[in-house]
Amino acid sequence: MARYLLRVNGERHEVEVEGDTPLLWALREELGLTGVKYGCGVGLCGACTSHVDGQAARVCSRTVEDSTKAKITTIEGLSRDGDHPVQRAWRELDVAQCGYCQPGQVMAAAALLARDPDPDDAAIEEALRDNVCRCGTYPRIRAAVRRASRIMREAR
Repeated sequence: MARYLLRVNGERHEVEVEGDTPLLWALREELGLTGVKYGCGVGLCGACTSHVDGQAARVCSRTVEDSTKAKITTIEGLSRDGDHPVQRAWRELDVAQCGYCQPGQVMAAAALLARDPDPDDAAIEEALRDNVCRCGTYPRIRAAVRRASRIMREAR
């Protein structure tokens, strides 16, 4: 075991784990950030999607050792009071069904809108295609991304 310093949600945290520990487990088990979900464990489903240096990333397939220089943002750090445009749109359109995949979906959508504030449907599909929703709420997810984009434009 070794000590690693992580920058998560704007704060520095020290964790004592093996270097090859998946970042997902350090976030959930060591830091108590349970909004980050375990899905497949191999980076395919998107349930664990968080931001690493502003980009959507699968934290189940990143190690703690490889994350010490990164700025990490989880769903808990996206907005202190849940008023990020994507979160607002998700609530307005009642996107979640079971909700398990939704933190990863929200984080992927927020990363998309940060780089493309007015994406077309093809860009939305591309950005979210690897985030699996077993409940099939894809039409509501797409609508919420479009709504979040409008909220962001109206705020300018």
